[in-house]
Amino acid sequence: MPRYAMQSMKRTAIRAAREAGKIILEYYAKNVNAHKKGDSYNLVTAADIAAEKAIIKIIKERYPTHSLLTEESGEEVNSSDYCWIIDPLDGTNNFYHRFPQFCTSIALYNKEKPLLGIVFDPLKKEMFYAEKGKGAYLNNKRIEVSSTNKLNKSLLALGFYYERGTLMRKSLSQMKRFFYENVHGIRRTGSAALDLCYTACGRFDGYWELKLNPWDYGAGSLIVMEAGGKITDIQGKKYALMIKNIVASNGKIHKNMIEVIGK
Repeated sequence: MPRYAMQSMKRTAIRAAREAGKIILEYYAKNVNAHKKGDSYNLVTAADIAAEKAIIKIIKERYPTHSLLTEESGEEVNSSDYCWIIDPLDGTNNFYHRFPQFCTSIALYNKEKPLLGIVFDPLKKEMFYAEKGKGAYLNNKRIEVSSTNKLNKSLLALGFYYERGTLMRKSLSQMKRFFYENVHGIRRTGSAALDLCYTACGRFDGYWELKLNPWDYGAGSLIVMEAGGKITDIQGKKYALMIKNIVASNGKIHKNMIEVIGK
């Protein structure tokens, strides 16, 4: 692909993320109405819908033949091999409860291979982005994963799926085993995309979560890899777009994390 074409795509994604962020903050300043998706604890707000519409509009104006995979609207398959994977508001439950940890995530894939990842936190004005083979950045400064090489020196992050039965118990059991390894701590922030970005820039040494969707990790996964980190499934299998269970780390503690998770 010509360099100018990739730069144009990146500019489009950043513009879409910033526009979504503006919409999200406008709704954040108001009373937020939400409803559940089905019978789960998974919420959707007017901010999710409005931000997604804005992102899609900006992308379609520039790339009308590209496919889309979005959290709220679903999948739109077109003739192009390019697919934009969009989560307009990752951390909706946080947003609804006014807990200040949420973001917009936009990724571009070609034949299920990541090319571009953008994650924008509008409250903190933090723009994480990565382009395949070009490194990872936070607000135009290059970022790298941490150098921590032992679990007992690590700060980890964990996410929970909305189901409160078997998966929740499994995640809690895994968390307990990590504490037996004397990790410094485990955080649950409520945003998979930001957990991945925080791993990429060294705020976390590792992160894992069960039962994710592509829009949760589509952008953040590339940011981790371009920052020098590693991302696999919980058995250590190579990253792929439709992976469900994620382990991301600085690479140095990855094997140890998988061993603990799999016990």
